[in-house]
Amino acid sequence: MASEKLNGTMFSQMVLSGAHHLKNNAEKIDALNVFPVPDGDTGTNMNLSITSGADEVKKLSSDNISEVAGAFSKGLLMGARGNSGVILSQLFRGFAKGMEKKETLSAEDLANAFDSGVNTAYKAVMKPVEGTILTVAKDAAETAIIESEAENDVTALMERVVKEAKASLKRTPDLLPVLKEVGVVDSGGQGLVTIYEGFLAALKGEEVPEQDTDKIEMEEMVNAEHHKIAQDFMDTSEIEYGYCTEFMVRFEADKLKDHPFDEEAFRQELSEHGDSLLVVSDDDLVKVHVHAEYPGEVMTLGQRFGSLTNMKIENMRDQHTAIVGENDNKEASKEKADYAIVTVAMGGGIKELFESLGATVVIEGGQTMNPSTQDIAEAIKEANANNVLILPNNKNIVMAAEQAAKLAEVSTAVVPTKTIPQGIGALLAFHPAAAIDANREAMEAAGKEVKTGQVTYAVRDTQINGMTIEKDQFMGIADGKIKSSNKDLLETVKSLLNDMIVEDDEILTILQGESASDEDVKAIEQYVEEKFEDVEIEVHKGNQPIYSFIFSVE
Repeated sequence: MASEKLNGTMFSQMVLSGAHHLKNNAEKIDALNVFPVPDGDTGTNMNLSITSGADEVKKLSSDNISEVAGAFSKGLLMGARGNSGVILSQLFRGFAKGMEKKETLSAEDLANAFDSGVNTAYKAVMKPVEGTILTVAKDAAETAIIESEAENDVTALMERVVKEAKASLKRTPDLLPVLKEVGVVDSGGQGLVTIYEGFLAALKGEEVPEQDTDKIEMEEMVNAEHHKIAQDFMDTSEIEYGYCTEFMVRFEADKLKDHPFDEEAFRQELSEHGDSLLVVSDDDLVKVHVHAEYPGEVMTLGQRFGSLTNMKIENMRDQHTAIVGENDNKEASKEKADYAIVTVAMGGGIKELFESLGATVVIEGGQTMNPSTQDIAEAIKEANANNVLILPNNKNIVMAAEQAAKLAEVSTAVVPTKTIPQGIGALLAFHPAAAIDANREAMEAAGKEVKTGQVTYAVRDTQINGMTIEKDQFMGIADGKIKSSNKDLLETVKSLLNDMIVEDDEILTILQGESASDEDVKAIEQYVEEKFEDVEIEVHKGNQPIYSFIFSVE
């Protein structure tokens, strides 16, 4: 479909087509992953990242290409996951900047936008490595610039971009020795080619293929000869920085007065603490991705500028061991990790939250279904580590955890957390290089710094601490003590938060229970914003039973 101009409506279709094509191929791209650390999630991360961008585009009804590209860029940044996802967000951040204030694009404009994206992405990476997604993007953009001097048709130009991107992808093993050793192309580069293929299909009015020749070739590379995957070619002990650490910092004016933010200076500072570093920012926030050995240290550096949010820590040594073990189908031969964390959670959302923060095994249980000593002992074995820390997150589970620790055949310690917020606070204080006793002490101290609030209902009439409580009334509980009681849920919450939040508090985390509605959450957010304007609010769908809400105040 020949065209000399590209408008917002057409670009929206390109974005959705690219996202759809990437989703179809994410699993195969995962299997290619080998650089910089073989955690096998490049396709997944790129898919989740572009899906976030595509969701923002879907919300927009505009024929203005600058507006559409801006929405796509913002969505990518907010949803960017992993090294590949953050680089992808920067490619299209620069792409959007390269077309600012333009309603439509010519072929030359499109080429310049691709080139602007490459410049932005290279600046975001502390130590750019050739033979990766960056190289594929750069080669494709350079071809676009050259071809646009004589080519006026946008679709024809995009065909040449795709052709060069594929050629560049095939050259990546010549630039990066580890790719040649494994016998694969760069996974991030493959993801970008897949997106560009989707772009071209939309421009030509075609459906993206469910499986094409390139995908078949990819399968053959991944499943060649000895059925090895890329992760098999690196030993777990070779991973220097073991924790994939991601977080965002929402800027706060008061903190910026004392610590003015400079993206390049912050990037240089973080480079001393790890590798695979990406630092990207806009007027409201900065997003960080780094492979570090001490995640807490890099988060503390970021906290000088504002409030931490969207935190995720993954133990890449555990990931690598698990991937290789699964591929070999030899569970008994898995290399033991140095550390593992076993924790207890009630509700699928809280379980996912603990896993995202680095918990190795999450036992489902809590107030009314306490796991047994045997349950915890089996979780210790499943964790497969030389040192295990247990977070019970409930006072009724601490003794069972201590008993399981005594039965364990590996070094095991219990951090006696009594609530979910205490468990989260303790987990964030974990230091992988510290001795197990030092970790236990530090994590216990961190857990005690967190204030916990819970809202549930009374199962019978009672009198306690001078309060008369009727059956089915809501109760507000602060650190184990009943502070309020009311037939109205929101009135109970307001009274509880008034008791918990003091002047120096900065962050309120809300864990929404399975019985609480989104409307209830919005009402609570509005109340806190009006009553405690300096408090940052984070909301997670914990889906926990019994407790309508669990609050953490720090």
